[in-house]
Amino acid sequence: MNNGLVNAIIAYIMWGVLPLYWKWLGDVPAGEILSHRVVWSFVFVGILVAAQRRFGDIKVIMSSRALLLPLAASGVLIAINWLIFIWAVNHGHVVETSLGYYLNPLLNVVLAVVFLQEKPNRGQWLAIAIAGIAVLIIAVDYGRFPWVSMSLAFSFGLYGLAKKKIKQEASVGLLSETAVILPIALIYWMYLAAAGQATAWTLSPAMFVGLLLSGVVTALPLLFFARAAARMSLSTLGFVQYIGPTIMLLLSVFVFKEAVSPLVLVGFVLIWTALIVYAAASVRSARLAKVS
Repeated sequence: MNNGLVNAIIAYIMWGVLPLYWKWLGDVPAGEILSHRVVWSFVFVGILVAAQRRFGDIKVIMSSRALLLPLAASGVLIAINWLIFIWAVNHGHVVETSLGYYLNPLLNVVLAVVFLQEKPNRGQWLAIAIAGIAVLIIAVDYGRFPWVSMSLAFSFGLYGLAKKKIKQEASVGLLSETAVILPIALIYWMYLAAAGQATAWTLSPAMFVGLLLSGVVTALPLLFFARAAARMSLSTLGFVQYIGPTIMLLLSVFVFKEAVSPLVLVGFVLIWTALIVYAAASVRSARLAKVS
């Protein structure tokens, strides 16, 4: 559990600061960035798996429908999440992305109760209720249906559920996921080249290297997340996730200068209150379980 918590915190801090990276690459269209993320993630994780000498595990996955189908689903879900996130950041919707990842932990609890039979205690339910009120305040203040937020929440929530169902070492699972969507990325590269719309090859050397490193930037937090998902309950993992959108919200205010109303700040305070209540309830539950 403690090891899982450390991995989760590292993953969510990395995801929290990612808008800075995608803003820097803002001259590249979202779809093209996504294709590079997929290709270079595959290359980076492939090198990692080779160093671990785990290609035998990949062969087992590719020959087993029971293993391949969940990994294919998780690959598609995370690709959808990446595309929406990059587009939203580069079109000035960082506040809405942070709302999406505030919604996600609530969805994780619902998924955990429905599919994994996890049972939050009363303190944890209170924290969920407080967080729900906070998200409702933020959504109402936003003034319209937040489709970006909802899409991010559902795609990442279902991805987390899929990762809980897959019993594979983190790097092996991630390589399998990216292998599933790699052909689509390569086909898109060929389309851009044929249509004369590829912008990657016109970038400055520094930005082109940055695009190549998108594989490392993409894979590292996913590796930490996979290790956390294997060691923590889905509902607890979801609440640790509030680290990421909080960093995004702060970036949107102080770096990207997006407008944030006082009601959003009220929601921010309520969400952190919920996080504290949830953590206290979880610690108390663990102590009672030890005593009994």
